[in-house]
Amino acid sequence: MDLAAANLSSGLIFLGRAFAHARERVGGGILLAERERWLLWAPVFLALGVAGYFLLPVEPPIWLGPLWAGLAFALAIAARRRTGLVLVFLSVAIIGCGVAAGQFRSAHVAAPVLPEKIGPTEVRGRLVESGIGAGQQRYILDDLSIRGLALEDTPRRVRITVHVAPLSAESAEPVARRPVPGDYIRMRASLRPPPGPVAPGAWDFARQSWFKGVGAVGFSYGAAQLLEPANDNQERGFAVWLRNLRHGISARVVAALGERSGGLAAALLTGDRSAIPKTTLENMRASGLAHLLAISGLHVGLVAGIIFVVVRLLLAAIEPVALRYPIKKWAAATALIGSLCYLLLSGASIPTQRAFMMTSLVLLAVMLDRTSLSMRLIALAAFVLLLLRPESLMGPSFQMSFAAAAALIASYEVLRQPLTKLASGASLKFRPLLYVLGVAITSIIAGGATAPFAIYHFNRFAEYGLLANLAAVPLTGLWVMPWGLLALLLMPFGLEQLALVPMGLGLEAMDWVAGSVAGLPGSVVHAGAMPPLALAFIAVGGVWLCIWRKPWRLAGIALAVPGLVLALTHRAPDILIDGDGRLIATRAENGELWLSSKRRAQFAGDIWLRRSGQEESSVWPWREGTIAPPGMRCDSLGCVQEIDGQIIAFVQDARALPEDCAGADLVVSLVPVQTRCDIPHTVIDRFDLWRNGAHAIWLETGGARVQTVAEARGNRPWAPRPER
Repeated sequence: MDLAAANLSSGLIFLGRAFAHARERVGGGILLAERERWLLWAPVFLALGVAGYFLLPVEPPIWLGPLWAGLAFALAIAARRRTGLVLVFLSVAIIGCGVAAGQFRSAHVAAPVLPEKIGPTEVRGRLVESGIGAGQQRYILDDLSIRGLALEDTPRRVRITVHVAPLSAESAEPVARRPVPGDYIRMRASLRPPPGPVAPGAWDFARQSWFKGVGAVGFSYGAAQLLEPANDNQERGFAVWLRNLRHGISARVVAALGERSGGLAAALLTGDRSAIPKTTLENMRASGLAHLLAISGLHVGLVAGIIFVVVRLLLAAIEPVALRYPIKKWAAATALIGSLCYLLLSGASIPTQRAFMMTSLVLLAVMLDRTSLSMRLIALAAFVLLLLRPESLMGPSFQMSFAAAAALIASYEVLRQPLTKLASGASLKFRPLLYVLGVAITSIIAGGATAPFAIYHFNRFAEYGLLANLAAVPLTGLWVMPWGLLALLLMPFGLEQLALVPMGLGLEAMDWVAGSVAGLPGSVVHAGAMPPLALAFIAVGGVWLCIWRKPWRLAGIALAVPGLVLALTHRAPDILIDGDGRLIATRAENGELWLSSKRRAQFAGDIWLRRSGQEESSVWPWREGTIAPPGMRCDSLGCVQEIDGQIIAFVQDARALPEDCAGADLVVSLVPVQTRCDIPHTVIDRFDLWRNGAHAIWLETGGARVQTVAEARGNRPWAPRPER
């Protein structure tokens, strides 16, 4: 016993000395050697606080975040003589600031949400946003009056799907009568609360709607009727004027170039994708070129660069001006103004805001004769965006935009010297090859950085994205965007056709590249759903790899490994049930997901298949003698399936309950179970679906493990629990 105690004591002493040595080495050596990178962790800790706020099961008291941050800041001041403690307390304080940002933003946008479905009823309001395309278009209205709904219960905004006639001479609806932003319109529509996730862990549209002020969604019966044109409304404001301007520019571009090329041009110039044909949009996604339609760093950088170069060349051509005045600073100021105009004109999406912040800081550095630090720019942009729009952290736009930007900056910090040396020694005829090499490297880095987020949110990955980008990115930068910018400058004079025609030729070539690459065998790799914890590990590993410069940055790879393991070993649910009780999916022995219908709850079914890594699905109708998954028997009252020795009863008629309750291990009933059903270890009925939303079920040795949307979302302002 004494020997064992001595060995234990020696082991503890050894571990203590090893820990002290490691702490001294990290704290006094490696960490201090990279102290100029400490500041880059501020947006990371802010993001942790924001994510923590959104992951809470209940809404915290409004004082929690500020108190948390204030106490931590006070402790940092008290420990100011000890650098290590100061860093720890400051990190905790910034996390508290993230929680507070989420709380304040949620409280600021709070507005009534429609409690239950209503309609058909008359809806009147001001058109805030609308697309220029034909077919099913989404109208967003504010300043609302909804028949049958009290003013205090009326949402701030609603989103209504409206069928819009084509913009053509044969159309029964003249172009001049199509509603534009600022118009007051009315329509007959059905409305419902914004829907929640169709499965636990799926995208929460209701949360997104909450932060956009949209308290109801629905569809209209017939076209919208004009009540008051925007021009007659003297108090429409700058925002409505700007949306009307964007709408008018998009309409003129589509009218000049046609639906296909014009839709792509409108997406690049104003951010309006509504006129892009579905096949074209799908080809852009399948070929890995969808990022060209999301106005981001590439587009804002091109606009700023084109303006800067053109203005500087023009001023340099005027000798007295070039010799006496700082034309470089003037060109930077003009490019800054042009970038701001493009930001507003394009709709100011999250990637565009990030790109504008970084571009504006670079231009300001030129004007102030300072050297810009790129990684600090992206950290500052992320910090500001998270403070102002903390909800953006949960969406793919923020995640993919900042992942690509951070990875590119970090990579080129390493590659800058060898690439500069290679470029300086290359002859003129090899310069185009260097440009192609740069595009290839950029595409590989950006594609690799955004791949985990694309798989998590969209469950797909473009396998030939590098090939498509090698052709489309130079075309966009050297041809399409310069002509597009010129078209905007010529539009006030009615001469935009001079630039739109050559721009359209470039867009046709881009569309051909997208279609050709998308048509290659295996162009899209489908992947199943990834658990959030897996993405978190990968993201933390990527951040560690990007921020540090010393060799210990490679530890980020080790941090990401658990995420990859979790993603590869994640097991999809065996059974899925729609929250409205309209659709069920069950997994066959070969892992394929079968749907109970392809007509009912199509949106939910499509997402289930996508999260299962499938494109298509077989269907098991509720009747006897039809094709069903192996081990399933159906009749007019329901179906019974055996999976891994467990009997699952799917009930659609209450007459089947006595028999199924007596012989099944799991009962899924689309009708209320009003009698005792004791033998099955799990019973899910219509009331459970109403209270808890969609259900996901995993069949395990000890029984069924059930997860619901309500459990995953908690009780939050955008996800209130129904009264029992």
